[in-house]
Amino acid sequence: MDSVSRRMFALIPAAGRSRRMGTSKLLLPWQGTTVIEHLIGTLNRADITTVAIVIRPDDHALQETVRQTSAVAVVPDREPPEMRDSIEIGLRAIRQQFAPTDDDGWLLIPADHPLIEPQVLDGLLARWSHGDCQALLPTLGQRRGHPTLLRWSLAERIERLPRDVGVNSLLRSSPGLVTEWPTDRESVLADLDTPEDYAFWQRRLNDTGK
Repeated sequence: MDSVSRRMFALIPAAGRSRRMGTSKLLLPWQGTTVIEHLIGTLNRADITTVAIVIRPDDHALQETVRQTSAVAVVPDREPPEMRDSIEIGLRAIRQQFAPTDDDGWLLIPADHPLIEPQVLDGLLARWSHGDCQALLPTLGQRRGHPTLLRWSLAERIERLPRDVGVNSLLRSSPGLVTEWPTDRESVLADLDTPEDYAFWQRRLNDTGK
């Protein structure tokens, strides 16, 4: 299947409670809008079929914000206990609506790593278009970052993992699956968990334009 006919789906598990931030991190101001709206705007491109965001049933503010965008709010009946559960809920929603093939791809963006720059996404998707990757991750120096691109065929393997392990365990246990994409963009390491993180990355990526 060629790169034109292969689809890419973006999945954002966003059912956490932002306890360390003290407020919803995805609704914080960012470059004239909110973090989540900025992220959706970055992902709103022709080579991404849909953006699915898994949201807690009681997080009405985030649901309302997402529903005013091009993204799809996936709201389960019960709060997902772990990010792994949110990922599976999002994968099922994409599967039900779009029936992906094994050669399609999905882009995993944890809610604590939402500061994706367009040039990073351009580079990752260009590398992905070669068609030879199972899992593709950006790297800065010796550190792996986000987002992660995966073939849809890996979704089923993730769903078969033991309940007490996450997606990273599959990549660590099967290093042959992983292709690394080196970049000099610090945003691939941008972890948005605390007010200090938010202030730091505002300085690094927003105010300075880096």
